[in-house]
Amino acid sequence: MGFVKYIIRRGIYMIPLIIGISIVSFLVMYAAGDPIQIATAGNPGITEAQRDFLRHYYGLDTPIPAQYVRWLTHFLQGDFGQSLYGGRPVNEIISFYLFETLKLQLISIFLAFFISIPAGIYSALKQRSAADYTISGISIAGVSLPVFWFGIVLIIVLSYHMGLLPSAGAYGSPKLWPVFGISDPTLDALAHLVMPVTVLTLASLAYNVRLLRAGMLEVLRQDYVMAARASGISERKVLYKYSLKNAITPLITLLGLSIGASLAGAPLTETVFSWPGLGRAYVNAVSKLDFPLIMGTTMIVAIMILVANIITDLSYAWIDPRIHID
Repeated sequence: MGFVKYIIRRGIYMIPLIIGISIVSFLVMYAAGDPIQIATAGNPGITEAQRDFLRHYYGLDTPIPAQYVRWLTHFLQGDFGQSLYGGRPVNEIISFYLFETLKLQLISIFLAFFISIPAGIYSALKQRSAADYTISGISIAGVSLPVFWFGIVLIIVLSYHMGLLPSAGAYGSPKLWPVFGISDPTLDALAHLVMPVTVLTLASLAYNVRLLRAGMLEVLRQDYVMAARASGISERKVLYKYSLKNAITPLITLLGLSIGASLAGAPLTETVFSWPGLGRAYVNAVSKLDFPLIMGTTMIVAIMILVANIITDLSYAWIDPRIHID
């Protein structure tokens, strides 16, 4: 029952947060300018009367509070409105890009998470050794290298010069990319994933390894770890059963936040690799002031992050017996 009460209480706390985020996002968008004026700026033949018609059609000619209430009413009904460019439903646009974004993001997030565990533990065990300096150096490089620059370098080397991997997109339309001389849809999709996943995994891996290494260094000095080793317990059990559980909490926090924000995509990486993801679509929407698409995406990402925070907090109690959920 403690878990149920905790979830209900956190769910209630989420309501004012979501409303506050929506209000701030709504006001920030209006501070950027008139979306109809921006959308029609490249069309010299359009008249002011036609612009007024478009404002009326999209409900942009009413006071801002009235527009917000109208948007919130539709949002609560699951209707995110229509895009100002082409009039497509925002729900349809988000659904179109959702799978590709989550595929790219979740593969990278979990790869970075599971690779960082043995790397972080080994780096902590071999503190100040050549292996530790190598792992730390790679981590620092992952944090320091701009993802767009690293992506371009991979494209130039692996795609342009070596011709090993496709440089753009998620699929080899109209021709499949041959892998080991085999043209197969699954292999084609995997080939398109390699470079963007490498870029995102390295960026996430850097933070993960540094966090886990610092946590393991602190835990390995604790008295209970020394006592476990002195009692004859195997080193593997000491590391993974006793030490890792207490050192991995910050990494779980980062994992939860990353999963929650995964729907936002990786705009820079998606742009470099022309990946048909929601991050790239969101950047385009911001540049064009496509209010409905901006609001719909922003709110979904915000809700996912809030829900991920709850799940992360619950996972603490499952991983660390010292933590109780009341």
